[in-house]
Amino acid sequence: MFGDLMGMMGKIKETQAKVEETKKRLDTVLIDEESSDGLLQITITANREIKNISVNEELLEDKEQLEDYLVLTLNKAIARATNVNETELGAVAKNGMPDIPGMDMFK
Repeated sequence: MFGDLMGMMGKIKETQAKVEETKKRLDTVLIDEESSDGLLQITITANREIKNISVNEELLEDKEQLEDYLVLTLNKAIARATNVNETELGAVAKNGMPDIPGMDMFK
């Protein structure tokens, strides 16, 4: 029994390390998003850190329009980054979980 418990604890620690490695790697995964007309481009990491915002001069003439573009485009970029983040971290966590009797219903 203790051997099983120690094995599970070791597997959980190994999975935690893999999750941390994946989080670091996701800092290097860049996602580009742009407005439908291409006047605003945003680059964000899969960990949802904004790396770059490029605004066309045309948008600088209308503050309200620029704000709308930023909100819409940032939300699309964040949604895509969240999807990548959750997929990657979920895969690492699922593959690293020890087999605990009765827990298979959560897979």
